[in-house]
Amino acid sequence: FIKKLILSLGDDYIEIAPMVFAHKTAVIAKSASITGPCIIGENTEIRHCAFIRGNALIGKNCVVGNSTELKNVILFDKVQVPHYNYVGDSILGNKAHLGAGTICSNLKTDGNPVVIHGEKDLPTNLRKVGAILGDKVDVGCSCVLNPGTVICKNTAVYPNTTLRGVY
Repeated sequence: FIKKLILSLGDDYIEIAPMVFAHKTAVIAKSASITGPCIIGENTEIRHCAFIRGNALIGKNCVVGNSTELKNVILFDKVQVPHYNYVGDSILGNKAHLGAGTICSNLKTDGNPVVIHGEKDLPTNLRKVGAILGDKVDVGCSCVLNPGTVICKNTAVYPNTTLRGVY
């Protein structure tokens, strides 16, 4: 999807590395490591030592912070993952925010496919699935969102919480 989307980008996007396109207003620290395919939106800030491992679609006005790692993600507009976060195989809705040290875990320790546990179990048939966060979700510092966690819009999560299921 990201590779196809790259083909439709306008002149406001610059290829800064192979298959890595950033809007001309994006601010990217020299110490950031970014592997494509990746699109970085308008007015987005990629801070010191951010590690973007590919397959990343990062919206407008986002913050990807110090020592934050992204892989196989969609970050909608105004998402903030400002420091020491891991976000793998996840989707974060508009204005979602992760407190420092929050992890979107994407791999079960037993090696089985991820199941989303809600009113009914939803098998994904995928070995790796991170978190899906709705718009304006605010997750406190040092939380762990276990594989397949879904948090609905306008939800706040207390710091130091471990979640599994649908909230």
